[in-house]
Amino acid sequence: MEPVLKTIYDGVLNGKVAVVTENVAGALDAGINAQVILNEGMIAAMTEVGRLFEEGEYFVPEMLVAARAMQAGMALLRPYLVADDVQPIGVVAIGTVKGDLHDIGKNLVAMMMEGAGFEINDLGTNVDPATFVEAVRNGASVVGLSALLTTTMPMIQKTIQAIEEAGLRDQAKILVGGAPVTAEYAKEIGADGFAPDASQAARIAKMLVS
Repeated sequence: MEPVLKTIYDGVLNGKVAVVTENVAGALDAGINAQVILNEGMIAAMTEVGRLFEEGEYFVPEMLVAARAMQAGMALLRPYLVADDVQPIGVVAIGTVKGDLHDIGKNLVAMMMEGAGFEINDLGTNVDPATFVEAVRNGASVVGLSALLTTTMPMIQKTIQAIEEAGLRDQAKILVGGAPVTAEYAKEIGADGFAPDASQAARIAKMLVS
């Protein structure tokens, strides 16, 4: 790995926004391909962040600062990736279901999924089923449904039903999560996957689209 890519990798891993932006700019100026910077400097680092989180060496604050550093680098890379017609591994439409205004977990999942190479369509909070249906119609390959309250959990099932009724169920994989949600509940309501945390959400989403 080139020294500048290693510096970007370490910068993401340690959540150093200034280090990442300065070295992404330097790598681009040096003529290093944007996709190489993305894959070797940033996606590789976020994969390691996920591993450290799952092994209990990193916690949510470390994951959050790493994701922010990655996003700062992505802001510089994105125009180059678009110009090179670099395709994301999939489009994730993510949101907190109708009636639920919590967004911290959803935001972290979105950051980790972007770090895994997905394009993110963040629908926000209190999202009604029709909006998720429209997102699938517009090309989302993964739908991420989040609920933090037991009272809003039924809306996950209603959203899946709305996607089914629109005849779009085979067009997108549905991944669910949130504090009260369990793997058993996800299976019961017909979701394709359940993620207990942001790191596993990114990994499972990659498995679902591979």
